[in-house]
Amino acid sequence: MKRILKLVGLIIAGLVCLAAAGAGYLAVRKPAMAPASDIQVAMTPERIARGKYIFELSDCDGCHSGRDFSRFGGPVIVSQRGQGVKFPKEMGLPGRISSRNITMDRETGIGNWKDGEKIRAIREGISRDGRQLFPMMPYGRFREMSDEDVYSLVAFLNTLAPVKHKVEPSQVDFPVSLLMKSAAQPSGHVTEPNRGDKLANGRYLVKLAGCAECHTPTEKYKPKPGMLFAGGERFALPGRVVVSANITPDLQSGIGRWSEEYFLDRFQQYREYVEKGSPESGLESFTVMPWLLFSQLPADDLRAIYAFLRTTKPVYHAVDSHPDAKLITKR
Repeated sequence: MKRILKLVGLIIAGLVCLAAAGAGYLAVRKPAMAPASDIQVAMTPERIARGKYIFELSDCDGCHSGRDFSRFGGPVIVSQRGQGVKFPKEMGLPGRISSRNITMDRETGIGNWKDGEKIRAIREGISRDGRQLFPMMPYGRFREMSDEDVYSLVAFLNTLAPVKHKVEPSQVDFPVSLLMKSAAQPSGHVTEPNRGDKLANGRYLVKLAGCAECHTPTEKYKPKPGMLFAGGERFALPGRVVVSANITPDLQSGIGRWSEEYFLDRFQQYREYVEKGSPESGLESFTVMPWLLFSQLPADDLRAIYAFLRTTKPVYHAVDSHPDAKLITKR
């Protein structure tokens, strides 16, 4: 018996040593990175226009701009566009998480960054100083952004008016600070999608728009298996909560009964809010879905997104998008 206990003790000690060694390796390990390219993006009108489209499709405002969430859709506060945001504790993030100032201010923004450094940050998650960005910056999916589109996005960023606004860098809690190191990967060369292929283009647009990230429920920061696009992810801001909708083609709980034209109308109906200003928003209409931006997408792109979503696996998952509003109503 003593021999067995001694053997068990040696095994446990060995496992502890291995765990400690693994933690030590993660602590000193640097994220995978490649040197920033020395490219200087040509500032053509076509690229700037395309870059503005990519900026809005990818909802860069959603994380990098001041928003007025007292109004429907949280319209951007123009004077705070791109200035960076400290995310509230209600979001349940692992630490003090902030987005950086991406305006062309030289002191607090990215005005001194080279174009290659911007490209590396967008697609690979590596800051100018070599630090890894918290993966709330979606470089995991932006890794699939084509070379031409990332050049266009940088061209548009180079036109953003400088806003002097210092944002404290993120401080990510342990162990997420170690585990996230595997998120950064060099992107290499990425070709243009075949925009003539409706499904391929739809997949590309859905990827850049982050539809899966918002509409897939997570547990401990990981997507729940079998629940892709099934909704149920909770988004909280001070005093406001919304739960993402099921956008799988399930007939009962998703968008399976939606026609293509109905899908388009769900977006395009908000164009009036863009033109005239969106109304005040209560708990029952609070949303983080970028309806205002997406209402401006070309109809053909919305059709491509619809076509791709129709190919995803139907998942029955009934979602209550505004649970807090209904609780207050019942009181």
